[in-house]
Amino acid sequence: MITEEITKLVESVASKEVFGVWFLIGAALVFFMQAGFAMVETGFTRAKNAGNIIMKNLMDFCIGTVVFVLLGFSLMMAEDYVFGFIGVPNLKILTDFGGFLRDGNAPSFVFNLVFCATAATIVSGAMAERTKFLSYCIYSGVISLFVYPIEAGWVWNQSGWLVKLGFHDFAGSAAIHSVGGLTALIGAVMVGPRLGKYVRENGKVKKVNAIPGHSITLGALGCFILWFGWYGFNGAAAWDGSSLASIFVTTTIAPAVATCVTMAFTWIKNGKPDVSMCINASLAGLVGITAGCDAINALGSVVVGVVSGFLVVGVVELLDIKLHVDDPVGAVGVHLANGIWGTVAVGLLADPSAPAGLRGLFYTGSFRLLGVQLLGIAAILGWTAVMMTLTFAVLKKTVGLRVEVEEEIKGLDKTEHGLPSAYADFVPAVESLDYGFPGAAAVSGDTPVAEAVPVKKVPAFNDGSPKYTKVEIICKEPRFEALKNAMMEIGITGMTVSHVLGCGVQKGQPEYYRGVPVEANLLPKIQVDIVVSKVPVRHVIETAKKVLYTGHIGDGKIFVYDVENVVKVRTGEEGYDALQDVE
Repeated sequence: MITEEITKLVESVASKEVFGVWFLIGAALVFFMQAGFAMVETGFTRAKNAGNIIMKNLMDFCIGTVVFVLLGFSLMMAEDYVFGFIGVPNLKILTDFGGFLRDGNAPSFVFNLVFCATAATIVSGAMAERTKFLSYCIYSGVISLFVYPIEAGWVWNQSGWLVKLGFHDFAGSAAIHSVGGLTALIGAVMVGPRLGKYVRENGKVKKVNAIPGHSITLGALGCFILWFGWYGFNGAAAWDGSSLASIFVTTTIAPAVATCVTMAFTWIKNGKPDVSMCINASLAGLVGITAGCDAINALGSVVVGVVSGFLVVGVVELLDIKLHVDDPVGAVGVHLANGIWGTVAVGLLADPSAPAGLRGLFYTGSFRLLGVQLLGIAAILGWTAVMMTLTFAVLKKTVGLRVEVEEEIKGLDKTEHGLPSAYADFVPAVESLDYGFPGAAAVSGDTPVAEAVPVKKVPAFNDGSPKYTKVEIICKEPRFEALKNAMMEIGITGMTVSHVLGCGVQKGQPEYYRGVPVEANLLPKIQVDIVVSKVPVRHVIETAKKVLYTGHIGDGKIFVYDVENVVKVRTGEEGYDALQDVE
């Protein structure tokens, strides 16, 4: 009998030790999600703001840590609550660190800190490319100090009023994602759209411009990082192996289904599957299953994923095309819309036979859990709306919320952080966006003689050399190899090849980015420059025409110029001899 009791005690201690280790591993996975958010937000915005995005994601965690240590954690996990609404902080982490550790608060502190940082960093992408860095840092401190700790205490502190009502948000669809998503919406509305996003005429939006992100590759990398980290996000609080396995299953099914639904939906709607929207859909499915990952079965996860897949596309396009709210990364559609849906889904789809044992409407016919879920999400969103509207309004009236026009055009990397480019070895892409106001021009009028760059006249070559002709060929990228081989066959010994952007009368081919038509005025082309003397110019032209002709628009153009002279640098040869290969 005594042996059995000792065995049970040992197993209990071992189980707690294993859970404690997994809990901290889960916290580390959630911390790594900061990298995922940084990559998604960077990839979905323009290169001239990449450094600014990275800096904001870094400071979300660092500022959040400082304020969470000072007060945030004590507010959230206080032992005493006033009417279950707000905790009375004891600041034990600062005044009695040994006691804080003995009470087992350290794992909870780390885990809730990374959750807090997640709520804060959701907002960065929605306000990207036009928000002052100082204002963003202040906002980050406020949400980590007052907004998240208080509402999260309602949800996860045993003294919180929502916990006592039976509100269920296992990993934060409401407490984290809805809070971050609503704050993103408020911030995006109050800071206003990016320059050139909406073309207005007589006070009304006449046209919506798509502003594609500079790297879908980074966005996809961020999505995979976030999905990987989400297994810790949802699974870290699982108490036993069976519930952890169940959580991993539901956390896998919902985003996969959501992505398939969005792929099919955008494919049918736009004629081609939308890559960036599918990335958003994966995250939307993850957000949707987060509240009930322990309470919903596999079939319920499929339902969550289907709704999330349609919901994210609908909300992103509604905000952009109809309401004209500029959210570059889709944070509102992913986190607010699906955070609300995920919270409500628990009240509808919670399976009594799942590890959590909750009773959803579709299984029991009882509205009680659904009513509690609706009350909880309404209270959380109400608290967030009041606090963050007040915060952004004060920032707007004091230090300012938005950068100056010139700073936005140049990019926040340069103006806010002194970075010429986050990609120092690469030339920034040419931007053809019309910002819609006359002040965009850097120089206008005649330049005074005193400020003009001196012009030097170079004497022309008039030595009676044979005629040299430059043939400039603009063609489609897939036809270059055929053109190169054909030129070599007729005796062309050298050519200069460049990747260029251009368009003809048709002004490119229209495509869609996140549901918005993209006017692809500048399409990628190949430019081949050839200088000939021995080979007849007409022969070069006819050969190029024969090789490049497909009968479709965009086959290319051929330009012919006179060349005064040719000089070979290595040998000093000029004219005809400089164009010939060494025999």
